[in-house]
Amino acid sequence: MSGGGSVGRVDRLKRAVADEAARESFPIDLPVYEAAGMDPNEPVLYAGNLNATVGFFGRDLGRDEVRCGEPLIGAAGRKVRRGVHKALFGEDPQGSEDLSRIVEHVFLSNTVPYKPPGNKVYPEAVRRRFRPFVEELLVERWSGSVLISLGNVATRWFRPYLDRKEFDDFWADPDRRYRETLPVEVFTSEGRSRTLLLAPLPHPSPLNQRWYGLFPGLLEDRLRGHLC
Repeated sequence: MSGGGSVGRVDRLKRAVADEAARESFPIDLPVYEAAGMDPNEPVLYAGNLNATVGFFGRDLGRDEVRCGEPLIGAAGRKVRRGVHKALFGEDPQGSEDLSRIVEHVFLSNTVPYKPPGNKVYPEAVRRRFRPFVEELLVERWSGSVLISLGNVATRWFRPYLDRKEFDDFWADPDRRYRETLPVEVFTSEGRSRTLLLAPLPHPSPLNQRWYGLFPGLLEDRLRGHLC
């Protein structure tokens, strides 16, 4: 697990995100936060192990994520967690306790650490506003190397760090985008950077009918050789 110093620095980062959220209003699903008894300015920035080799990167929070204070714990997130559990332990999880165990072995985050109203995608202006904090999280706080992005919005978040033609050619090829990887040098506004291996997957939603049934096998392929 991550050391106390790393956790302390992440706590300061969370406070900086909360200060930015309070500075100027933006769309947020206030009734969900009120029902959960959560401060709507308080970010759900990440969950899991800051030293884990493998991370997952989603779009934003859902109702369950706000209530539980963890990314990727709703219906789609549980599908991810089931796949991780099976890769780690060779068997399907037996309940919520098993699904919770996987945060010891992976890192979980999103493009924006808040829940949009009606689960609508946040506009680019909001993602841009919180990008510097997510950059710091990925570059300076998480020490892993393989980042599995979930869905179009989460994957396209990395497009500014790549040659656009290289990214667009990769993303346009269905035989490549969910099986190959892209090295991405993510950099912060302070000029610090490091290279991550981006491994896109489709979003594991039942509404994503084309890929939903294929998701477990694609996830298994992505995890093979990376989890210990």
